Amino acid sequence: MQKQARVVVIGGGVAGCSLLYHLAKLGWRDTLLLEKHELTAGSTWHAAGLVTHFGVSTSLSIARILKYSVELYKGLEAETGQAVDFREVGSIRLATVPERLDHYRDARGLARIAGLPFEIIGPEEIGRLCPIISLDNVLGGAWTPTDGYVDPSSVTQAMAKGARDLGAEIRRHTPVRALRQLPSGEWDVVTDAGTVRAEIVVNAAGIWAREVGRLAGIDLPTVPMEHQYLITDVVPALAGSHREMPVVRDVEASFYVREENGSLIVGPYERNPKSWSAYGVPPEFGQQLLAGNFDQIGDVVELAQARVPALATVGVKQLLNGPISYTPDGNALMGWAPGVRNLFVLAGFSIGIAQGGGAGRNAAEWIVEGQPPDDMWELDVRRFGPHASAVPYVIEKSIEVYENEYAIPYPTLEMPAARPLKTDPLYDRLAARGAVFGARNGWERPLWFTPSGEPPFNEPTYRRPGWLLYEIAECRAVRERAGLLDMTSFSKYEVHGPGAEALLDRLCANRLPRVGRAAITQMLTPKGGIECDVTVTRVAGDRFYIITAAGTEAHDLEWIERHAPTDGSVVVENVTGRWGVLMVAGPRSRDLLAPLTESDLSNPAFPFMAAQDIFIGSIPVRALRVTYTGELGWELHHPIEYSRALYDLLTEAGTAVGLADIGYRALDSLRLEKGYRLWGVDIAPQCTPLEAGLERFVRFDKGDFIGRDALLRQRDEGISLTLACLAIDLAATDDLFPRGGEPVYQGDRMVGYLRAAHPGHTVGTTIGLTYLSMALSTAGTRLDIEILGERRGASVVEAPLYDPEGGRMRG
Repeated sequence: MQKQARVVVIGGGVAGCSLLYHLAKLGWRDTLLLEKHELTAGSTWHAAGLVTHFGVSTSLSIARILKYSVELYKGLEAETGQAVDFREVGSIRLATVPERLDHYRDARGLARIAGLPFEIIGPEEIGRLCPIISLDNVLGGAWTPTDGYVDPSSVTQAMAKGARDLGAEIRRHTPVRALRQLPSGEWDVVTDAGTVRAEIVVNAAGIWAREVGRLAGIDLPTVPMEHQYLITDVVPALAGSHREMPVVRDVEASFYVREENGSLIVGPYERNPKSWSAYGVPPEFGQQLLAGNFDQIGDVVELAQARVPALATVGVKQLLNGPISYTPDGNALMGWAPGVRNLFVLAGFSIGIAQGGGAGRNAAEWIVEGQPPDDMWELDVRRFGPHASAVPYVIEKSIEVYENEYAIPYPTLEMPAARPLKTDPLYDRLAARGAVFGARNGWERPLWFTPSGEPPFNEPTYRRPGWLLYEIAECRAVRERAGLLDMTSFSKYEVHGPGAEALLDRLCANRLPRVGRAAITQMLTPKGGIECDVTVTRVAGDRFYIITAAGTEAHDLEWIERHAPTDGSVVVENVTGRWGVLMVAGPRSRDLLAPLTESDLSNPAFPFMAAQDIFIGSIPVRALRVTYTGELGWELHHPIEYSRALYDLLTEAGTAVGLADIGYRALDSLRLEKGYRLWGVDIAPQCTPLEAGLERFVRFDKGDFIGRDALLRQRDEGISLTLACLAIDLAATDDLFPRGGEPVYQGDRMVGYLRAAHPGHTVGTTIGLTYLSMALSTAGTRLDIEILGERRGASVVEAPLYDPEGGRMRG
């Protein structure tokens, strides 16, 4: 076996072979794939092979992955000579409850953005396409004509052959026994056939991903789940010549059914599913199946028999039970593993065949080019913190995901399993004051506050939610008086040491602040994309305090640690759990705080973007005069053991100024009124600060930083897209409620899609953000937004809509 490779891929399933193939297509051919058994062993070989352009909870990024997979599989046979047996039969998802039609209307808009064929059809057309199914209670269906199925083993072998033909190497029956990282960052991959030195290791080990991760010293949040499907005897109605019926998913009954050589395959997603070998997959397991358990899926099979009456009169040829990977949110794990260097993850796929082609392409470009072509944040392994890797947590969340495989994915739905998990000292106090919580990176955070005796209005919907009444009151409190928000979940790092300034200067596009000041800055990819969006405070000459969003804790930490020198000159500490944070914002916030401290909070003494260590009462506070609301305000960072005392002090004193508790839904409205950006929503690695309107945070004259050359080229050539602000024509009585992901049209031509949208209660309009061509970004341009299949007008407006001069936050 070869002794050295640029990339070693561990795992020969559909994901690993797809990555190897796409790396070779990009010219990286000094690569080696190691498979402990045969290619496709584990989950790939026994998959049902469904490929689709649209999953129940598909986002735009995942839709693009699915689209690419289908297009790739269609052409693989001609390219490689390896049959893949792709059958483009289409698929129908039934709607038997009215709320499901809203889901399909929303998905149809998404499909149009992605360029996918997708229509909502009526019962008559469904009956014509699928004559063997019962139409009882069917209101309509989502029809995707280019969906179908493929032979999982054949498509994997085709990509393996394509990779080999381009020069990549594959070794079967070569288990990896150890992973040893050298000081250089390279890996020694120890196998039964010898040791291979690799620049990069990719964990594509499928159901063994946790075990392979542990060889490198990390725990991945994934667990195998049992999934059963049955194959019937030949169905008489399908025995003769006929048009093969589409794949049918009865989503309320929770099963799929498709033809298989005159028989039917039925795949249920039952209640109370079972995890398998969660604490360690047997090393000898390969191309085996688990024992079938018909009682486990019997309830769903009965529902399937009612929908497909032929199932009740035909025998079962085979009941298959095989393990497939699940994660706490059902999405795969991709990207650079936090905590180690040069270890990439491509695992955790519960629908690996459908996503394998597109995921492999994105992973390859991520490795080769420094960022993927699509926004992969929903799949990024760094979206999870360490809490998510605990096996009991993964099991409980994976069961929830499995049971809700076909549930309506309401846009603001908060799933309840394994909660509460991470709570700060104020959790009980906020709950007693009416907080309705959501979870972010395991933290419980207040979304809004329900006044005493009022209904919580927490029912999920695609339309105007009832809780908006409470959000309006919270926004009014911030704009007119003062609001108090628990922001303890924010991620915080301390970076210090003699090399800290040089490291951060290299990472940050903005100039680093002087001692006692804070700066907003983006950290960029080599292509100039926005990898991180953070606030940096210099607390001493060589000590910095970095704040970022709760959800990006592992992501941003990995980015900083990846670039830190290994000579000990920089220490990077995650101090998220040590610091509580309370935000006080509003025109009366100074009136609230001034009597509680001996420090001077006046503008000359404590200007905007300043940071000072002060006392609020007896409580030591690192006070930052920053804002995400556009109002005068402070973030009060404090040792977390003081949180309850600080909160009680503020709320007691706050009665004099009309202080109100607020939640994160109100914050989203307030930030859009000010035009503030949110990473992972309206900014991402696929856009640059110049396109996002953030050039004021880029200092080209400060010296070199990652992404500078790419931004200079873009600045010289001129940008073609810019993030524009829209005022959307929605009356107060309109129940449509855009939130991002809706198509934007000029006449009949789609020109973009909303990245974010929310009512701006102070400015009196629903605000949307979208990337538009420069020609369309001029204020006054009229456009249309498609929301659940209905058009509403919109105008491009100058941003920000609220206090454009910024006088209130500097007052």
